[in-house]
Amino acid sequence: MKKIALVALVMTVGAPVCAEVETTVGADVVSRYIWRGCDLGEAAIQPSLGVSAAGFDLSLWGSTGIVRFADTKEFDITLSYSLAGASLGVTDYWFSVGPEPEGRYFRYDEKATNHVFEAFAGYDFGFASITWNTNFAGNDYKANGDFAFSSYCELSAPFSAGGADWTATLGVVPFESPLYGTDGFAVTNISLTAAKSLEITDSFSLPISAGVTLNPCSEMAYFVFGISF
Repeated sequence: MKKIALVALVMTVGAPVCAEVETTVGADVVSRYIWRGCDLGEAAIQPSLGVSAAGFDLSLWGSTGIVRFADTKEFDITLSYSLAGASLGVTDYWFSVGPEPEGRYFRYDEKATNHVFEAFAGYDFGFASITWNTNFAGNDYKANGDFAFSSYCELSAPFSAGGADWTATLGVVPFESPLYGTDGFAVTNISLTAAKSLEITDSFSLPISAGVTLNPCSEMAYFVFGISF
């Protein structure tokens, strides 16, 4: 991922204040798209673009299938704010497949949109982090027509071992959710991922990762390889 540091001039009452703005541009290529323990498709390319300043972060993220172009395409927009380890934010998820049969992006009608809107809050303790996510609008309805408010809670712990950066993750869905395919409380994500840089030349290295994800709820297991640019 390439990082570009800029300096923005923010006008305040009395005097200008310089605030550093950081832009990130990158892309991942993954052997399979696994999200929170759910299988969302085969190999995919996932570009990202982000702008951050003064604790605020605006990021764009997408996913497009490589092997099967018929796989669902995704485009997400996230706005968040972080301060002293705490973070709050909202994400607008859009999928090419859903209640809107033609996949039109600018369709926000109730029960006829391919968007899902999620609010999240989290805290990073350094040795571990925890995040709670809940859908509050969009395409997330139960069979009886009630809005599901699908939620997901994740505990993540990073550590270093054997020359690689590891991350252990535990994710649970606290109650019934059609989005995650649960009838009640369920563990959907137990994963362990290792990441390191593969040295190609003296001046160029390629970030790679590999990880195992278990979903006890669906009784599935996945092994995913990724390359970051």
